[in-house]
Amino acid sequence: MSEISRIGLDTSKSVFTLHAVDAAGQPVLRVNLRRAQVMPFFRKRAPTVVAMEACGGSHQWARKLLALGHEVRLTPPQYVKPYLKRGKNDRNDAEAICESLPLRRRGPPVARACASCWPRPRISRRRAWC
Repeated sequence: MSEISRIGLDTSKSVFTLHAVDAAGQPVLRVNLRRAQVMPFFRKRAPTVVAMEACGGSHQWARKLLALGHEVRLTPPQYVKPYLKRGKNDRNDAEAICESLPLRRRGPPVARACASCWPRPRISRRRAWC
């Protein structure tokens, strides 16, 4: 089996789709994983580049993968759409995410916010009348 150079990960509610390619851009691995299987799968792999579509849940998964030593890059959906070759499904989305990776660099995932970082709500200054 060839060495994996980058992985495209399409997230969803219960089944995640992976598309991995080697340095030449040839597909090496295409697999569907349940939510509970994702972290054990990445623990077994050597650190590599993982691409995901930027959405609310992808930031959480990016933090988990960063903790394992993988390099995570988030790509906005509008930059992935031009790389879809056929109909829209999870397998084609994962392939498009993986292909769009070399051309688009994004910042790190959003860090978990602490309670002291959130703005304080405004308190009404009206006087309470009895």
